[in-house]
Amino acid sequence: MTRILRIDASSRRDEANSRELANHFLSQWLAREPDAEVVRRDLAEAPVPHIANETIQGYYTPADQMTSALKAATALSDLLISEVLDADVLLIATPMYNFSVPSALKAWIDQVVRIGHTFSYDGKGFAGLLPGRRAFVMVAYGAGGYLDGGPFAVADFVQPYLRFLLGFLGISDVTFVAIEQTTADAATVAIGRARAAKLIDATVAAAQRNAA
Repeated sequence: MTRILRIDASSRRDEANSRELANHFLSQWLAREPDAEVVRRDLAEAPVPHIANETIQGYYTPADQMTSALKAATALSDLLISEVLDADVLLIATPMYNFSVPSALKAWIDQVVRIGHTFSYDGKGFAGLLPGRRAFVMVAYGAGGYLDGGPFAVADFVQPYLRFLLGFLGISDVTFVAIEQTTADAATVAIGRARAAKLIDATVAAAQRNAA
């Protein structure tokens, strides 16, 4: 049985295109694997706080030296990391906000990227501690020109960042599906959604075929 951890980063709860792509992804996956387990982490419904001074202290304190205060400061990080560790598949749905990921997603990332838990460092180099997992990232861009080498591709700091970050944690199997021009007229948005839906259908089919 596959366990999917879904992360939603859009501040919009209705008419969020990244959420719609993730919904379609899950419907296709569950149609093929009805008993797959889905764990949801909605960063708009339950915002993750930014890491604090005590959180950082806890990250770098040996386990046998952790005080009750430091344990409390890192308890949320422990929980979020456990959700990732328990997952076979990460499904991240995010819009682009001002050329990068929303701060809500960055706050989650800062709680999850933690030395000794999701990556290691031996004094010479880093190693990711999350191999064997797959990630699927649904991205929505308000304007056009980000995809297929368009004029705004150089300003896309969402896909390159997330691909590097996930690879840093040991997740090398990462697939992106994107929609752009979501602020355009309804007909343009409908065409974009249809295009993305076809890509999702093909992506899910290939992913489950390769896993079989």
